[in-house]
Amino acid sequence: MAKIDELQTCLAHKGLDAAYISDPMTIGYLTGFYEDPIERVMALLVFPDSEPFLFTPALEVEAAKGAGWTHPVYGYLDHEDAYALIAAHVKKQVTEPVNWGIEQNHLTVSRLLKLQNQFPSAKFNTDLTSTIEQMRLIKSDDEIAKLNEAGKWADFMLEEGFKNLQLGRSEQEIAANLEYELKKHGIMHTSFDTLVQAGAHAAEPHGATSQRKINNNELVLFDLGCVVDGYCSDVSRTVAIGTLNKKQKEIYKVCLEAQLAAQEAAKPGITAEELDKVARDVISKAGYGEYFIHRLGHGLGLSDHEFPSIMEGNHLVLQPGMCFSIEPGIYIPGIAGVRIEDCVHITSDGCEPFTHTNKALKTFELM
Repeated sequence: MAKIDELQTCLAHKGLDAAYISDPMTIGYLTGFYEDPIERVMALLVFPDSEPFLFTPALEVEAAKGAGWTHPVYGYLDHEDAYALIAAHVKKQVTEPVNWGIEQNHLTVSRLLKLQNQFPSAKFNTDLTSTIEQMRLIKSDDEIAKLNEAGKWADFMLEEGFKNLQLGRSEQEIAANLEYELKKHGIMHTSFDTLVQAGAHAAEPHGATSQRKINNNELVLFDLGCVVDGYCSDVSRTVAIGTLNKKQKEIYKVCLEAQLAAQEAAKPGITAEELDKVARDVISKAGYGEYFIHRLGHGLGLSDHEFPSIMEGNHLVLQPGMCFSIEPGIYIPGIAGVRIEDCVHITSDGCEPFTHTNKALKTFELM
């Protein structure tokens, strides 16, 4: 439980009596037990000098014990006052905890008020969000191995998606078919809703997969990933159906050049902002800067989007073990959208991608 030890040391340095960890993703990272409690209360209570404990719905107690967590697990029934029970367990560890750390990005106001009712003299002023982000920032060899495995299955998803391209078939049909093939191999969860967008629809970077049908002479964008052993993959490829016009070919060429340049530049010592600029300069020089409307990348790990952001204004210096996406895009409304993405981890002298599907423009002649 080295991660718990690290957090306990941090609490001591900050002068905190207790930490209330409420984000299921953080709980999973620190304990090995991940579950979405939905509307129920689930929390990890950590103290600088005494034993931590997990508090879960009664439904989850045995699963938490079976996940490798060696400290106490306490449960509650739906009709019980979860916060009164949490307070009773806490006071067995620390009689009057005054200074608390919380995850401000996750804990709702209503639940914070319920905690404050149980500890009226306490201060819940210390945000542990950045502390947790820093802990998760550098991935271990084991985490990178899991990300590589998730990347392998993302490549499989792309292959299945390409096989399902057919004139008149909808984006939704293609997404459903590739997810079905993935689940047949025992990978039951995608990192996010699989995105398949054809033609001008791909110019909406966060547009949902729709009933739009595949036509000839257009680009089709795939953005997808899956979860393997708790870790996510995320990859984007854009392919051609039939014959492209000059504009379509050009934006693909420019986007690919930007993605390759950034992936080549990703190494220890460069900042997140500088890396974003490498790709953005390529696209801007080609005259498409106004159509690259998002950051270059985001962190990857237990979540498909996590710290850090690879973008202007982020002066974080890249270090070995950091994992993030490199995904420049060009989106011209009414015409086409192109995004090419690999997630990578920083090595001692560069970076290595988790996905390996060829990025040269792939053309499908469909009947």
